[in-house]
Amino acid sequence: MDEVAGVRTRLELTTTAAVAGGTSLARDGDGRVVFVSGALPGERVAVTITETRKDFARAQVTDVLDPSPDRVTPPCPHVERGCGGCDLQHVRAGAQPALKRSIVVDSLRRIGRIADADDRVRLGPPLADRSYRTTVRGAVERGRFGFRAQRSHDVVDVDHCLVAHPLVDEIIAVGRFDRQDEVIIRAGAATGERLVLTSPDSVGVVVPDGVVVVGRSTITDHPEPWFHEDIAGTRLRISATSFFQARPDGAEALVAAVIELGGRELAGANHVVDAYGGVGLFAATAVPPSARTTVVEWNRSSIADATANLRGRDVTVRRSDVARWHPSPADVVIADPARSGLGRRGADALVGTDASVIVLVSCDPASMARDATLLAPRGYSLEEALVVDLFPHTHHVEVVSRFVREVPT
Repeated sequence: MDEVAGVRTRLELTTTAAVAGGTSLARDGDGRVVFVSGALPGERVAVTITETRKDFARAQVTDVLDPSPDRVTPPCPHVERGCGGCDLQHVRAGAQPALKRSIVVDSLRRIGRIADADDRVRLGPPLADRSYRTTVRGAVERGRFGFRAQRSHDVVDVDHCLVAHPLVDEIIAVGRFDRQDEVIIRAGAATGERLVLTSPDSVGVVVPDGVVVVGRSTITDHPEPWFHEDIAGTRLRISATSFFQARPDGAEALVAAVIELGGRELAGANHVVDAYGGVGLFAATAVPPSARTTVVEWNRSSIADATANLRGRDVTVRRSDVARWHPSPADVVIADPARSGLGRRGADALVGTDASVIVLVSCDPASMARDATLLAPRGYSLEEALVVDLFPHTHHVEVVSRFVREVPT
């Protein structure tokens, strides 16, 4: 064990559980919590302390002394070079969904204060763990596409990405991005349409024929360039800067989960609110065509897409931050907030609809658990949660949850 200015920097630990962010929990000899990156539950590891706080520390594995049976050699060679795009490649692919479910359960117990969380959380259907991403964001190193290194601003250039869809991977392999700082590659798996958003502009970019290139600095108004994707039998327009799920089969899995957890209330709804509605994914695919829908969204390009995608339906698109939106009565709310979650004011807005069911789509287990603590005192209890492993080989996980309004007796 080494010490620098009285602080232990290297030690051996035994991890106990996985927690939000993909790290594993351990305790040092003083009982202090240590969040260990690169470790699996139940492993004995040698670590280097990277951050020390009063109540906890963070550490990085330097050597695995007693490995988990679920530990494997990362299948992508770029991980050994330091690529930070995937941080769970050391975990057997078949074990990752259960690991992520355990993280959701842990978050609901510790943060959400739901003692029986294990009984309320289940796994969704498995998704492919390779060649799945139709959107990737990267940096540029000597004109080549790359990803940031783990815990660093350094760029690791790559010629192939294990998780990129072939339409995207081709651009990673052959594209040149001289004079660029950041590149976002997007594709429609069903349509074959491809779009590259570069920053600061599109000068010095060489990509395969037929790929639309747009520089971020040149986007000053609408309409932006867009591509199309087919989800659950519906063709959707997605503009260059609009948010959309990074894999179409994952989007379909989320739609199916929303329909399932929306239940009979969603199936029979007269009015549905789609909060943080984006390009209209759930309004177009999960909401019954007979229902009136209010889409609440702030991003201008997403609003333009939603308006186009929902044409012909009884839909009102409101440009508003959900936290500032004045709610109207609804039967069901579907909410897909950013990683930070609803927040107090967002929760107030959803509760203000007096909906019988809120279906929450969360991209972070910790924020989902915090949202549960905000909804509970407002009369909404978590009934069930479905874990969808949208991003294998990374710690990211989506959770679709059903909150029901408690009716006073």
